Amino acid sequence: MSTVPQPPSEVELGQAAASLNRLIATLQTVLFGQDELIELVVSGVLARGHLLLEGLPGLGKTELVKGLAHALGLQARRVQFTPDLLPGDITGNPILEDSAAGRRFVFQRGPVFTNILLADEINRASPKTQSALLEAMQERRVTSGGDTHALPDPFFVLATQNPIDLEGTYPLPEAQLDRFLFKLDVHSNPPEVLKRIVLNRELGSEPAVAPVIGREEFSALLALVRRVHLPEVVADYIARLVYASQPGASAASAGVRFGASPRAALALAAAARARGLRHGRPHASFEDVQAVARPVLGHRIILDHVARLDGATTAGVVRQLLEEIPAQPKPLPGTLATAKIA
Repeated sequence: MSTVPQPPSEVELGQAAASLNRLIATLQTVLFGQDELIELVVSGVLARGHLLLEGLPGLGKTELVKGLAHALGLQARRVQFTPDLLPGDITGNPILEDSAAGRRFVFQRGPVFTNILLADEINRASPKTQSALLEAMQERRVTSGGDTHALPDPFFVLATQNPIDLEGTYPLPEAQLDRFLFKLDVHSNPPEVLKRIVLNRELGSEPAVAPVIGREEFSALLALVRRVHLPEVVADYIARLVYASQPGASAASAGVRFGASPRAALALAAAARARGLRHGRPHASFEDVQAVARPVLGHRIILDHVARLDGATTAGVVRQLLEEIPAQPKPLPGTLATAKIA
């Protein structure tokens, strides 16, 4: 029989807060004026999730991912996705080699065998090549020639993509989108941030980032997230939100063709736990769920053709879901209301 893990203690929460504050402060020196984005990236990595960053070229998406890898002291490899990229260029290929026992095929590992895989401009590769990451992202392993090869632990895919209406881009398959914990938008900078960039950066130079969290410390943080308590009332809220995204299940889902999957519910729970730890709490709250709902659910909801023509967006659907679905359901007559988890 499984045992319930002990929630983090005050000492552990304080140590985690100090480590995460150092990490966030370091990333803020890499990407200026994107504090909310950085907070979500850190929460996503704590939840062991894969992240998809979308934005126009030149906004700093790649630099943020590289800075994160340096700050965590993890091994990172970059793959530039192009139309001629093949699946084996990512996962690896069997190579025929000579040995004392004769000629045999030996699996040559690809760049996916790393801690952080930077999939740069992932939507410029063909759908077949994009799909090469499906097994790696879900099972964290690669199968080639009938043999299975485990990926390093931890393993993250941090992908960047350009808006789909740009020339030379392909839409990501729905199955792959569902494997990304967050889809985050990287916005353009206001004048005051651009001025700071001009004064502190040179064209072609990269910011120097030193490790601020060691590998063992980072592994301890990942383990600590799993001990963050998920109250039953919060789990119920997650279930009702995800169910309400299904077609016909709520007023907000009127223009939805396909709603969020059960994987989305698990992603919401993991991200809420990670955010709870980030804010020094031993439990996840309704506020945590609401804060991560848009990056978790937005790319998992597919609108029908009519809704898209009418200008509806998945971000709008998530916003309506949060307004329509109460954090706590109304109690039945004659029953007591459940205590609120702030």
